[in-house]
Amino acid sequence: MGQRGRNRPGGSARVLSEAYDTALLDLDGVVYAGGEAIAYAVESLGTARDGGMHLAYVTNNALRTPDAVAAHLSELGVPAEPSDVITSAQAVARLIADQVPQGSRVLVIGGEGLRVALRERGLEPVESADDDPVAVVQGYGGPELPWGRFAEAAYAVARGVPWFASNTDLTIPSPRGIAPGNGAAVEVVRIATGAEPQVAGKPLPPMHRETILRTGAERPLVVGDRLDTDIEGAFNGGVDSLLVLTGVTDAARLLAAVPEHRPTYVDADLRGLLTGQPEVTGSAEAGFGCGGWTASVRGDAFVLEGEGGALDGLRALCAAAWTHAGDSSCALEAEKALARLGW
Repeated sequence: MGQRGRNRPGGSARVLSEAYDTALLDLDGVVYAGGEAIAYAVESLGTARDGGMHLAYVTNNALRTPDAVAAHLSELGVPAEPSDVITSAQAVARLIADQVPQGSRVLVIGGEGLRVALRERGLEPVESADDDPVAVVQGYGGPELPWGRFAEAAYAVARGVPWFASNTDLTIPSPRGIAPGNGAAVEVVRIATGAEPQVAGKPLPPMHRETILRTGAERPLVVGDRLDTDIEGAFNGGVDSLLVLTGVTDAARLLAAVPEHRPTYVDADLRGLLTGQPEVTGSAEAGFGCGGWTASVRGDAFVLEGEGGALDGLRALCAAAWTHAGDSSCALEAEKALARLGW
């Protein structure tokens, strides 16, 4: 089922919510933005769920507990139980529990989500490097996390205590713009100690393992808006993915994607779960066709001919770009071709 080696967006005659048993959905940029539901998200998810698709919400944010995330989703009109939410805090807690004895003390640099996840795995959260921790775990702790918490981590890590991080996303979206994420905080401790943490979150395998263990998915579809976490995580897990264009990835960035960042399917928003996906056909010599469009590479630029829906044109362009680029990103001139599609 995996997408390794794919050089064009995939096609599926079946509705995606019927072809896959579980959607592994990123949250910010996919289901909501700035705390508010994204257009069509509530209705699309409700229809997919009513049709029998299991919905699981997978987030690298280790601050909020699954209970808090589920409550927020339910308030938006997307009924969810805490068991439907998988966080990087849960993934890193399992990673630690696999390496230390039951009941071990773990120094927490982060928020309540980490503490709840550690207790779930039978570990004891502590607050100081002087509490004899056998591990240090670092996760996003919100904008008010005191600077002294990084010092506590550095004291323990410098003594050789194993260091873990929920994720290394350098930034996190906020209502006021882009703010430093846990990855930026991890860099503070890395610079102070010279050490390297074990990381659990997307796009790395521990997060994918956590989602499969908790959901029991047999035919999962990863749904996300970020190439470097959601889509790469699906690639690493060998499963298919749907990129929705409601978050941080735009059309130009998608065309330039390296192999591990190329999704199986592309759609405007979560309505893509409720439709099939058109097949892209053709070759580098003849051009790639989708829904009335033909895309090819001539010289140092894309050529887009025909007419049809903007998404079909983008799918054709992706096939041309990814085939031309081979195993590297594509830096061809795309402005004119994308302008024809309104991107």
